Amino acid sequence: MPSDISVSSSSETPTRHSVEVQVAASRVAKAFDRAYRELAKQVRVRGFRPGKTPRSVLERIYGASIAEQLEQTLVAETLEDAVQQVGLEPVAEPSIEAGAPSIGEDFRYTARIEVKPEIELPDLSGLPATRPQVAVSDEDVEKELDALRERHAKLLEEPDGTQIAEGHVANVDFVGRVDGEPFEGGSGQAVDVEIGAGRFLPDFESQLVGASDGDDVEIRVDFPDDYGNGELAGKQALFAVHVASVKRREVPVLDDEFAKDLGEFASLDELGARIRSDLAESRERESESVLHRTLLDSLIERSSFDVPPGMVERRLEGELRQAHERLEGQVDHDTLHEQLGRWREEWRERAERQVRESLLLEAVAKAEGLQASPLDVEARIGEMAERQGVSTDRLRQAYGGEAFERALEAQLVDEKALEFLVARAKVEETADT
Repeated sequence: MPSDISVSSSSETPTRHSVEVQVAASRVAKAFDRAYRELAKQVRVRGFRPGKTPRSVLERIYGASIAEQLEQTLVAETLEDAVQQVGLEPVAEPSIEAGAPSIGEDFRYTARIEVKPEIELPDLSGLPATRPQVAVSDEDVEKELDALRERHAKLLEEPDGTQIAEGHVANVDFVGRVDGEPFEGGSGQAVDVEIGAGRFLPDFESQLVGASDGDDVEIRVDFPDDYGNGELAGKQALFAVHVASVKRREVPVLDDEFAKDLGEFASLDELGARIRSDLAESRERESESVLHRTLLDSLIERSSFDVPPGMVERRLEGELRQAHERLEGQVDHDTLHEQLGRWREEWRERAERQVRESLLLEAVAKAEGLQASPLDVEARIGEMAERQGVSTDRLRQAYGGEAFERALEAQLVDEKALEFLVARAKVEETADT
């Protein structure tokens, strides 16, 4: 370790350490010398040839900015060594408190560093957990078949003059106004409104009943006091609606021909068998998810430790970044950022839970010597590549190479820790499917 820095550390909380770093005056002086040499090459000062400006002149003109720059430089150059000297493993970006360095004096700064907590695990045998039974009834299959028919229903035009009734789909143009002024989201063209489906406010749907194609209808809607858009909550809107057409939904007959039309099945029985298999597979995953969640509930209840705030913030930021990427371009900028602000608060508790689970599983893996081998990682990459229909090389390139493999390794270790806990758990099978 460098001899020109000295370091001391003290614990402020179980997850935060204060690291005091002192950089020797000799190293500070060298940093100033280097900075002024570089500066002399770059700046032009009237009355002096390029590169020949005296340092005293540069100090008078640029001294404050050089000191500010060197504060950051000296921290960046020494922080990693300082952290290694005290044997800490930061889990978040350290916060730094420092003053400007001066020539002829030691430079001192304080780094507050978050670390993982020391976790004392409880007895891991017999942790209670719940696993719902996996069952698929004939009724479940029939419901899925009915839903499939609804999704493949055709919309057929009703004869001219047909009055809108429950179940009809009205194609409408509308303009909504509050206090005589149009409002955002209150207008639409060629919008299908299925009467009774509940996708629009009930008052809007019900006041279309009885109208026919070509009619112009005036609809009054009272927004509830708890309406999601605060600017409209508790207010009355007046909609001018033009009915362009009236349609009915024709649901296909449930027979072998319907199954064949889906393109994959030779008969209705074959379609039903696939639905039963898919439902069983989905419910098996859900059952396993409940098992893991209730098992981790039991482990969390029996474990007490502080979660580093920086780890929670990093997890939360990752979730918000993914949400932003998914929704960008689909939602206007202001609405999106307003929603992200709400999610930041709503999702914080979930992020804290995820970090707590991760730390516990890591502690279990460490206590039991559980590891993921390179062969394990390679096998998982192969499975993912096969599911996505790409080569393993293409998958690595798409997901980031070594960083991707390290994340997979951590995921596999977590899975091994969960398997270890499940094998020793006291699992109650429930009839709740």
